[in-house]
Amino acid sequence: MYTKATLISALLAIAEARFSQEQIPVSAVTALSNFGNPGEAATLGGAVPGVLLAAADPCAKLELADKIVSTLGNDAQVIAAAQNLVAAEQNFNPFAVSVPNICGDATLPATEELRGIVPLVDPAVTGSDTENANSASSLQTPFDAAGLSVADVMIAQGFSNFTVNGAAAGGNAGTGNNDAGTATTTTAAAATTSATKCGKAKTTTAATTTTTAAAATSSAAASTGNASDNASAGAGAVTDAVTGNFPGFQASSLGLDFGTCTPTVKFEESLNGRKAGEFTFQAQDPAVNKGQQEALNPNIIFNRICDQLVNVCGAAADAVAACRSAQADLGSGAKDASTADAWNEALGFAGTDINPDNAPQAGLVGHT
Repeated sequence: MYTKATLISALLAIAEARFSQEQIPVSAVTALSNFGNPGEAATLGGAVPGVLLAAADPCAKLELADKIVSTLGNDAQVIAAAQNLVAAEQNFNPFAVSVPNICGDATLPATEELRGIVPLVDPAVTGSDTENANSASSLQTPFDAAGLSVADVMIAQGFSNFTVNGAAAGGNAGTGNNDAGTATTTTAAAATTSATKCGKAKTTTAATTTTTAAAATSSAAASTGNASDNASAGAGAVTDAVTGNFPGFQASSLGLDFGTCTPTVKFEESLNGRKAGEFTFQAQDPAVNKGQQEALNPNIIFNRICDQLVNVCGAAADAVAACRSAQADLGSGAKDASTADAWNEALGFAGTDINPDNAPQAGLVGHT
């Protein structure tokens, strides 16, 4: 009984420690009472906890930070308080989800002094040391955020272990997945809607696609054997005009065990509303590309694939090592089809079709 009581107390203490993040930025905002009209700072400060709750849309805190500046002015004290809100950690329940949800709207925050700042993430998240160091650094010297969402900036700085809510970088508003509070890359909950800024539903994706993606991630969570045990050839195949086509699971010709996933990439034109002639990289497997925006930089997608092999796919250590080796060799490679082909060949998938969606196609997003 003593042991059980002690364990429960410890768990409650951990929960309390991680579930109080929403209060941290409040005092700096309410202290701005000398700015704006009477009561405005207190009202804005009172809105802070709501945008940092675990289920809150991650874009909401960026909108509130903009509102703080537009309401109270651009004095250095006001800017500092708003910057701290942008950098604040959103509440996180590691017992329910494994990765945070980050705003993917490239128009937010709109205030120039708030751009290029990235948030803290829960220490329980893989890679949090890197991200939290980046967050602290960004408050001193913001990262380049021209045309980029907060999610894009985080990825560019080496952290991609999260889901994205909002719009893609490059003006692709309305195509990010609305995964807030319902889906992560590890729980296999199916996200069925695309979202506009701050979670307003816009487009429903095909049920067959999300079902397949959920099944793939669910299988990954149960992975215990080698690749041939985890999935059969063609398993999880998808044909979808919005999220894209996936021929299904394939085993590596090199004998590498990638668990339930196939770590191949595609290189396609005009994905996710991008302009004609603009080609980007993206993972082909829905279990790998879930919540991940396409990228001009191949290293962003390579890093995502390697992360997902660990977080979702149940890949063997030597397969993950091979992925990281290929990333090191090809991550700074040419931003063209040759790099996609070289990646696939390096992992044992030579000859893979790098345009399985026959892009460009109207309405093609290219990921789940």
